[in-house]
Amino acid sequence: MNLNTLRHVNITGTGRYVPDKVITNEYLESLVDTNDEWIRQRTGITERRMAAPEQATSDLAVEASKIAIADAGLTPNDIDQIIVATVTPDYIFPATACLVQDKLGCRHVPSFDILAACSGFVYGLSVGRTLVAAGAANNVLVIGAETLTRITDYTDRSTCILFGDGAGAAVLSAAPDSEQGIIDTHLAADGSGGDLMILPSSGSKIPVSHETIDQHLQYTKLNGRAVYKNAISKIVMLVNESLQRHGLSAEDIKMIIPHQMNARIIESAAKHLGIPLDKVFVNLDQYGNTSGATIPMALDQAKREQKIVKGDLICLVAFGGGMTWASALIRL
Repeated sequence: MNLNTLRHVNITGTGRYVPDKVITNEYLESLVDTNDEWIRQRTGITERRMAAPEQATSDLAVEASKIAIADAGLTPNDIDQIIVATVTPDYIFPATACLVQDKLGCRHVPSFDILAACSGFVYGLSVGRTLVAAGAANNVLVIGAETLTRITDYTDRSTCILFGDGAGAAVLSAAPDSEQGIIDTHLAADGSGGDLMILPSSGSKIPVSHETIDQHLQYTKLNGRAVYKNAISKIVMLVNESLQRHGLSAEDIKMIIPHQMNARIIESAAKHLGIPLDKVFVNLDQYGNTSGATIPMALDQAKREQKIVKGDLICLVAFGGGMTWASALIRL
């Protein structure tokens, strides 16, 4: 997408929130046949967070959004549109974004959800950028929020070690400085791989029944080997294509912020790109895979830890169920 003739759009505020409860590898040893060393070696994860019983996805989203809005120097009344990327909405309908709008006390602004799995936040970023660039909104709140532990089978050691809960948010606003802002976004999907990451009993295809519950079809199913191979190739492709479109090289990037899926995937992709690991931000060890929330959470953490500062060129890159993939090139 080339929006150079329209308004420039920048990320003016970020925020993140994770629940208090920590799920350690040692705790998972008590549930399934696994151990801390096995999990670390294969995923890079040490711990992840779990929402309290009374916390829904919208609650996590609201806490992250409050921080992002304040970071942008705004109030909820300044927000013109709300986009929530999630695979674990409070309900199929109403949209979680509508619930966030109400809980934040925003005006009656357009609010809607995006379902693009782990690529969801970058999809939302692209949509929000378009709205601001075209003048349809001045400040768009984009959120990635998940309570993946609600759809995780804690009898399946191949998946229960991966997922956690959390939320990240970003405020997009018109950028007066043409040197700053979102330079490029790229989105794609291939539905032929839809069964590689899937929640089988979650809609009209396989309605929930006693039989589906007995078969654990209400939980996430993952073809790890196929996802591993596809994720590496797509991440490498996305970063290279983003750089090529703008005549840049890997040396120009200060930090790549990838979807936090698996440390081995991230390491392999960095190796193929010829990028040192100190230029790839990873917090997977702390929070696990939080799907659409991983990139905004990592973006906020990298910024607050001053791993990235104003003027830096960063690349967000995601690959997820759908199959979907997405990237964003940004000058802070």
